[in-house]
Amino acid sequence: MEQARLWLVMTTVESQAQGEQLARRLVEQRLAACVSLGQPVSSVYPWQGTIESASEVPLWIKTTPDRLPALKSALDEHHPYEVPEMLAVPVKDGLEAYFRWAQEWINDEQ
Repeated sequence: MEQARLWLVMTTVESQAQGEQLARRLVEQRLAACVSLGQPVSSVYPWQGTIESASEVPLWIKTTPDRLPALKSALDEHHPYEVPEMLAVPVKDGLEAYFRWAQEWINDEQ
C-alpha cells in the first residue's frame, strides 16, 4: 500500500485572528509547512444537548507523516476549542517540488 507523502489536516476556529495565531505557531514550530486559512463558513453541530450554529474559519494544515503526532498534540494543547475538530487525510500524490519544499522546511533544524 502506498504511504502518505504528506498529511492534510483540517480544523476550524472562531475567528481569522485565532486562525492566524494558531497557523503561525504551527509553522514556527515546524509542525506544518503551510497553513491555509479559508473564508468563514457556517457550521451546525450538536453541543451540550442543543443544536448550535456558528461562523468558523477553516484551516488546512500541511504536514509530514513523521510530524503528524506532534501536530496532533499541539492542536490538543493550543486549540481554542474544548473539543477541536481535527481530521487528517493522507496525501499520496502531488507535485514533487511541493513535497520536497514541505519536507525541507519541516526537517530543517535552523
